[in-house]
Amino acid sequence: MLKGIPLFSSLDEATLRHLDSVATKRSYQKNAILIHEGDETDQLYAILSGKIKVVVMDPGGREIVVNLLCPGDCFGELAMIDGESRSATIITVEPTQVMTIHRADFLPLLSSNPELMFNLLKVLAKKVRAATRMVESLAFEDVYARLVRLLINLARPSGDLLAIEEKLTHQEIANMIGSSREVVSRMLKALSRGGYIDIEKKKICLKRKLPPTF
Repeated sequence: MLKGIPLFSSLDEATLRHLDSVATKRSYQKNAILIHEGDETDQLYAILSGKIKVVVMDPGGREIVVNLLCPGDCFGELAMIDGESRSATIITVEPTQVMTIHRADFLPLLSSNPELMFNLLKVLAKKVRAATRMVESLAFEDVYARLVRLLINLARPSGDLLAIEEKLTHQEIANMIGSSREVVSRMLKALSRGGYIDIEKKKICLKRKLPPTF
């Protein structure tokens, strides 16, 4: 199970067994809050099954979904390394199982295992790139361009089409692109009427290339 997590993928069997022995596995129902922004905890989390959203609040108290995390993804690396408070709230989107490892158990492994250190750097670099793209999108793109970018980023091959398997509400999509539910609903309905997408039970299928402007 740990071998399927990119952070641990290059570790030998003995190290994986040790990690498994010091880790704790927990299961959560949908909409469970695992971490509150500002919490003081020192654990690294890895998702074994389910789905999680990473949330921050803007000054007006509006929820902004920074990221969606799936099995194999990790979170909590920064606070685990530097001991600072948590930078975001973590909420389950569906029933989810996670594995947690305390700082005291993980750091000795990190200092003695160059491959683990390199894997962690790759994970953090990927997150920095994603954060940079998000800032650029919010600063330079209009709402429709951000919606198109999100749909393309979330879509995966499904038969002859691209589909977004995550069953996202219009409000959740709005939270991810810094807009309102009403605006997102209007744009998705227009794309559906134009034959660009299909929406069934909150599952979105991309039928053809989305238009560059709304």
